[in-house]
Amino acid sequence: MEQLAKNGTTGKYYIDLVDKYMDFWDLENDLIADIKKRGAVVKYDNGGGQKGQKKNDSIDQRIKVSAQMLKILDSIGIKPVSGDPGDDDDEL
Repeated sequence: MEQLAKNGTTGKYYIDLVDKYMDFWDLENDLIADIKKRGAVVKYDNGGGQKGQKKNDSIDQRIKVSAQMLKILDSIGIKPVSGDPGDDDDEL
């Protein structure tokens, strides 16, 4: 929110985008947890006698969520901060 204020991008529209970003953040963490728990390949049983292994769908979903998160950051004008964000080296 501080970065938005510094950029002059304030208002409900931008706050809504930040809220959406945070929802995606939670979702991405859930997907990461699922991948860590079940792995990249999961077993399936369709109940009709077919069993096997398939790719964990959380992997593709994580890629899509991450891409959407980057789009939101771009649309609100937030760029990654180089170095330690808490380190203000304005004085030389």
